Amino acid sequence: MSGNQPLQEFSISPDPDDPRLSQSVAGIDHKGKPVETQVVIERPLTLYLNSQEIVTMMTIGDQPEMLAVGYLHNQNMLKSNDEITGIDYDDDLQVVVVRTAIETNFEEKLKKKTRTSGCAQGTIFGDVMESFAEKELEANAVLKTSWLYAITRKINTQPSLYLKAGAIHGCALCVEDKPLVYMEDVGRHNAVDKIAGYMFLNNIAADDKIFYTTGRLTSEMVIKCVHMGIPILASRSGFTAWGVDLARQANLTLIGRARGKRFVALAGEQRIDYDRDISAVSDEAEKHQRKGAVI
Repeated sequence: MSGNQPLQEFSISPDPDDPRLSQSVAGIDHKGKPVETQVVIERPLTLYLNSQEIVTMMTIGDQPEMLAVGYLHNQNMLKSNDEITGIDYDDDLQVVVVRTAIETNFEEKLKKKTRTSGCAQGTIFGDVMESFAEKELEANAVLKTSWLYAITRKINTQPSLYLKAGAIHGCALCVEDKPLVYMEDVGRHNAVDKIAGYMFLNNIAADDKIFYTTGRLTSEMVIKCVHMGIPILASRSGFTAWGVDLARQANLTLIGRARGKRFVALAGEQRIDYDRDISAVSDEAEKHQRKGAVI
């Protein structure tokens, strides 16, 4: 797929009715009454790059190939011009192997890592930060407020694992007011990496894209968004100081606490086009409110 081929809204998204992704569990409620509730299923996935074991991730298990490629790309282990010769996934062994034309050895790289505030396996490696300063984001990218309001509404109402079972993060790759690819996982970094893998494997251009996440705007989220070349990052959740500092360094538009008609921009404000009269925008319905978005 070329970077110029148009995508439809929600071209890829999790199937909340997939029995591999959630299950019903019996318990009791606050009144001591029996209840049945849906819970997300998480399972380990061990990633190899050629013959070298890289990491074991806890994931819901969908899109393992995209997760693997996106993880390697966002950790700078897989460069944009690297040739992938094969991706082998074994569901029984819960192993995915990414094979490249050129052999790699990241033994020393794997020793130089920083644990981030990301859920589960949030990690960045040394040369990811070294390459951060070299990234240049599209200066002429635009975010219309009408697009932002439409994106948040569509994602909040899209059938999802979150609405079915909760305990999960979601991320979306958008253009203008259209969410194109929506991914969910137990860790927000996994959802980001799945989208990065999709973009890498399908040669999707990043300059005109908007990245939306339900998770916090941490340093890890900013670093990955910049590494992917996406100039606008928005979330319904809040910020960390380092995340804001990095966004300002990279000229990344950083918008948080976006729900209903409200949002806060702490970096890259020049890209925002206030084209929508907020008096015509509805507040977010209570049933679609998620934690971490209070202003």
